[in-house]
Formats: sequence, C-alpha cells, structure tokens
Amino acid sequence: MTQQRHKILLLDNGKEWGGGTNSMLELLKRIDRQWFDITCCFYYNYARGEGETIENVLNSIHIPVIFIPQRKQPGWAKISKEVARAFLFFSKSGRKKITASIDAQWRIKPNAMAIRERLRQGGYDILYMNNQPGSNLEGYLAAESLDVAVVQHCRIEPVMSPAITQIVNRVGNAVIAVSHGVESVLLNHGVKKSLCTTVSNAIDIHQPLPSGQAIRQSLGVDDSTFLFGSIGSLIPRKSCHHTIEALHHFQQHHPDAKWKFVLVGEGAEHEKLKRQAADYGFADRVIFTGFRNNPLDYLAAFDAFILASKSEGLPRVVLESMLLKTIVIGSSVTGTAELIDSGRTGLLYPYGDTVALASHLQQVWQDGALRDVITQRAYQHVIDNYAIEHYVAGVEAVLGAVKPTRNENV
Repeated sequence: MTQQRHKILLLDNGKEWGGGTNSMLELLKRIDRQWFDITCCFYYNYARGEGETIENVLNSIHIPVIFIPQRKQPGWAKISKEVARAFLFFSKSGRKKITASIDAQWRIKPNAMAIRERLRQGGYDILYMNNQPGSNLEGYLAAESLDVAVVQHCRIEPVMSPAITQIVNRVGNAVIAVSHGVESVLLNHGVKKSLCTTVSNAIDIHQPLPSGQAIRQSLGVDDSTFLFGSIGSLIPRKSCHHTIEALHHFQQHHPDAKWKFVLVGEGAEHEKLKRQAADYGFADRVIFTGFRNNPLDYLAAFDAFILASKSEGLPRVVLESMLLKTIVIGSSVTGTAELIDSGRTGLLYPYGDTVALASHLQQVWQDGALRDVITQRAYQHVIDNYAIEHYVAGVEAVLGAVKPTRNENV
C-alpha cells in the first residue's frame, strides 16, 4: 500500500524562543520531507540573540512560514477584566471564567477564523500544534468544522480545565506528550487514553561537544572557582530566585568558598534577580549574560547546572547537561524528575525547598568524586535513551497515522 503524503500546517502561537522551539526545529530539520509537507504558521516572528529570527531559521531549512498578525488587547476587554476583578474579588474561579470569555471574544475566535481560512486555502489535512491545549484553543476551534486531523504536541506540563479537556476529546485526533509525566497529567484531567502518546524529548547525541574553557576565560573565571549555572528564560516559572536564595544559605555556611553563579537568558525577572543578589551581598558573584546562541558552551563551562523550575515538560537542557557531563541539580517536578534518578544521574530536591537545594550545592561543591560518578551515569543514560532519532521517528509515526475523525458524544 502506498503511503499518502501529508500536508501539515504547524501552528506555534508563542512569543519567545524556548526549549520547545528548539525541539520543534530539530524535528523540522530531520522529518522525512518525502512524506510530510509542512508549512509553519506563527503569530510572532520572535528572535533569539544576535538578531536571528524564527523566520530566518525556517527559511534556512526550507520550511515555508506564514504569520497571522496580532492586535493589541482592545480597551473594552481591559476595562471588562478590571470590572470583573472588582465585582468578583471573592471568586477566583469566577474571575477566570470571565477573563476566558473576554479573551475568547477579542483574541481566540478571530484567530480561529484566520487559521480556518488558511487550512481551507492550503488544502491541509493535519493541523499540528506546538504548545499545550489551553494555549492552542483557537486551533481546535478552527479545525472543528473541517476535514482536518488535529495533533497536539504538549511540550510542557499542561494547565487543564473541564472545558479544555472536553474540546481536546471532541476535536483532537492525537496528543503527543513530551514525557510520561505530562501524559499522566493529561489523563488525570480526563483526556482520552486513546488520544495520548508519549514521545520523549531528545537531543543529538552525536553533535560535537565544546570544552567550555573559552567561556570560563571570557567570564574571568579561573579553574579554582566553582561555577554554578542556570540557562533559561528569566520568568517566574523558572524560579531562579530560589537558586539565589539557596546560594545565600550556601554562602552563610561557607563564607570562604570561591564560587560564581551564571544566569544565561533574559526575561522580566532580570532586575528583580539582580536586586536579590545585591540584597544578599554577592552581586559581584552573579553574572547575567542575556540570551546566548551557544548554550552548550556555557553548560560545558559550568561545574554544576541548576534547574529550579516550578514545572517542566521534559527539559532538553537537562539532557544536554548530562551529555556534557555537567552535574544537574533539579527541582522534583514533572519532566525533570523523569530524567533524574536522584543520587545516580543527578540530584533532586522538593520544589521551593531552598535549604535542600543549598545542601545539594554544598554536596557537589565539596565532592568531586561524587560529581564524576553521577555525571558518567547520566551521560550513559542519555546515550542509551534519548537520541534524537527516536524522537523524530515517534512524531512521524503519530503524524503518519492520524485521520480526521470526530467524537460527537463526548
């Protein structure tokens, strides 16, 4: 039987370049173009360091991209939300419902109409969405009345509600979870098991690996200085303030320790984090690099990598750190905890427990032999289980199997 070539519209309505973007690009670089004809649809031509935009990168790998221009929130919507907050101050759920209804009117429904028109004009048979169900509602609405299969790639622990679950079950044909933990969250919220498949995030295990020495020299960090580091957007979910608080505990117990902390990334929390470090009296030990196109060089330069996030899908940066044999200390949340066997392939601590995090900082600072044992096990774990080829094959299998069907009885 001859395999049919699938025409796919990939929807990404994000505003910033993150790990999910990189995973998507790794897939697009490798997907079999003989069987999958993909066009990307973005809301924003977002950028990363040195002026590189998503449009530039997609053009360089010969993936066509279209943009749906976004308008600013209208005044009536903003005023309506403020009124709802004032009158429903006693009901968090009530405020959420009103806000969702307002957003649906001015943003979600118009975007759904625009996406539907592009699906019709382009003759697409699959809408493939790169986020989480609650952030892609316009895609479900756009495809609901069309002969188009809907595939959701859920790249983070999703925020669900009964209404979101209902539309996923009614319209969706497949949901790809980046980790078993993410799939469990979907199932626990009532998403049909028949829709869900876990295709773990992965990385290129054969890529050339940097030494990190040049980065240490550029930062003015000598070999006798222990370099803690973190990479990611400086946003509340990443909880970098917990790491700085833990470093404060560490500094109190080891005032003579020679260390620095490097934060690679940019975001709304930048100034707040700078003030926090200054308040603790070690602003000179914390280095903010901004966004960098070469995160692997920084991971190779770190003596320990810290991921303090409140939630994750299956963080590629942990896999990359393991590949580079840099020890990982992570909060025990969905995704991160799936990658790390604490004490064997990294160290975990309860999210928000900065005393426990400080204890791990002390442990890796003091015990080089422990770091060596753990990083060797972690490296082998990545080599054995998280090669990019498995990830691409898994996504291709889902995209190749879906057909547009609707369950009207849900």
